[in-house]
Amino acid sequence: MKILVVGGAGYVGGAVTDLLQGAQHSVRVYDGLLYEESYRKPVDFYYGDVRERERLLPHLRWADTVVWLAALVGDPACALHPDVSIEINQDSLQWLAEIFNGRIIFLSTCSVYGAQDGVLDESSPTNPLSVYAVTKLEAEKHLANKNALIFRLGTLFGVGDLFSRIRLDLVVNTLTVRAHRLGQVTVYGGDQFRPLLHVKDAARAIVENLESKQMGVFNLNKQNVRIIDLAYQVRNHYPDLRVEATEMKFQDARNYRVSGDKAAKVLGFKPEYSIDDGIEELKGLLEQDRLKDLENPRYTNSAFLSKFNSHLPK
Repeated sequence: MKILVVGGAGYVGGAVTDLLQGAQHSVRVYDGLLYEESYRKPVDFYYGDVRERERLLPHLRWADTVVWLAALVGDPACALHPDVSIEINQDSLQWLAEIFNGRIIFLSTCSVYGAQDGVLDESSPTNPLSVYAVTKLEAEKHLANKNALIFRLGTLFGVGDLFSRIRLDLVVNTLTVRAHRLGQVTVYGGDQFRPLLHVKDAARAIVENLESKQMGVFNLNKQNVRIIDLAYQVRNHYPDLRVEATEMKFQDARNYRVSGDKAAKVLGFKPEYSIDDGIEELKGLLEQDRLKDLENPRYTNSAFLSKFNSHLPK
């Protein structure tokens, strides 16, 4: 099978390409290296932005299956550049649906559920509260009549591979870094629920379903955790950590729990990595000083993108 991984140099893409290197497939990565300065994995690589359609088109014509990972990710990052977020996260998927007739695996987000009570499944109403969530939901609609498998991911955590930049703006990773550096974390609110999933489990779900016949929308998560409980779980790894809870000082109304039963029953998906695994992975990197300059904005999507005034380079 000929597999094109669009956005394959990123956080999820690094884990996906590691798995694909051991599979009997022809693999190409297409990526604009927004957060990276080079791509050195032993995988066929083609540089380009998804908005450069004439550059991307020959690779789509080559591919049997497209794994579409390219996106501006996260509420704060997309809020900085809403027009570009629409172009990349939404309009590019409309174009893909119009010109590509092969298999598509697309990553959406559980953020499309917004703030709702109860445990939500794929038939629950959506309530996107951000540009990021709106663009992902619109992209889902464009793929509704395609041979597409859509994964609504919980909040990712952990180390994906040994090459791609790690994200330190994801709640498990963020709390771990603060515990290591400061010995104290402040939790705003704390009663908000998030569904959590290790980045390697997300990658495995993609690779295991490249040749499946399943289509439609599937939630992927390991477990639903309150933010305050997550902070105390991090303290299990840093016994001297001080956890301070305070009233929420900023607007983040997201609060949702999701069910992964459909993915378990239909796809046989069972996450392998726990939250504790993710904390220990990152703790190991920190203790060995393997992450230089933790304040570098490249580790945080919104901080990095804020340096671009009105446009992102292609």
